[in-house]
Amino acid sequence: MLSKVDADGTLLTGWCLYSGQKGAVVSRDAEFAAFVAARYRALVRTGLLMTGDNGHAEDLAQSALIKTYLAWGRIRDPENAEAFARTTLVRLALRARQRRWNSELATGQVPDAASATVDGTGPSDLVLDVRRALARLPADQRAVLVLRYLDDQSEAQTAQLLGISQGTVKSRASRGLASLRQAGLLDREGRTP
Repeated sequence: MLSKVDADGTLLTGWCLYSGQKGAVVSRDAEFAAFVAARYRALVRTGLLMTGDNGHAEDLAQSALIKTYLAWGRIRDPENAEAFARTTLVRLALRARQRRWNSELATGQVPDAASATVDGTGPSDLVLDVRRALARLPADQRAVLVLRYLDDQSEAQTAQLLGISQGTVKSRASRGLASLRQAGLLDREGRTP
């Protein structure tokens, strides 16, 4: 528990993290709420790309945020908070993948036969095709591709988040990208097939 004397002599007590401005105090809950408001959508997106299911992605993001809140007193830097939440989300997703049967791919609507293939008809089809291709990858390759290319993490950051070496990140990324090329998804992105 931290306390601080304000400029007018008022004693401010409770869980506080200093915002960096002279005399300004931000409560633990307010600072965490600001963090959640800023990062929730990105965490859900990462969860969605890891699992392919909106509901499960939101559950993962909420579970990761609960664990982040419980550790909030130990987290001093907002970048550390984001890394902690993202690492927790990825670990929860990988753990759930090991325990859960998931041979179905949830979508908002039942796709017709034409959109079930990679046919280049539009951006919404590309999104579905990428989700399907990611769902077919092994969980470790999917985690690397999502963190490296969709969350813009460096090789070192991805290795640290997953607790693996940079060489393992490179090999899993290479294998995952080869699978996406084989599915025809990388040829549709800016290059002619």
